[in-house]
Amino acid sequence: GRSDVVRACRGIAEKVQSGELDPRHISDAMVKHHLLTGDIPDPDVLIRTSGERRLSNFLMFQLAYAELFFLEKHWPEVEREDFMDVVKQFQRRHRRFGQ
Repeated sequence: GRSDVVRACRGIAEKVQSGELDPRHISDAMVKHHLLTGDIPDPDVLIRTSGERRLSNFLMFQLAYAELFFLEKHWPEVEREDFMDVVKQFQRRHRRFGQ
């Protein structure tokens, strides 16, 4: 969440301050590397259950290009058919990754 992004920014700022890093070399990939999930690929899909339509501070940076799906059901009620519907919808989407 936000605290992970703040922690990553502090780590990068410390490297800049020590002279170890030129600020012009800070990139999206560098920020990602400093996150707790740095060695894990970003999610392609987020399924949010219980009718909520917000991220609730969950993987704020990592979900930037994820496809978001919202289900009215609570997690224990989600069935295989619900999951397969999400997969089918995902397959029909054209992903542009911010372009």
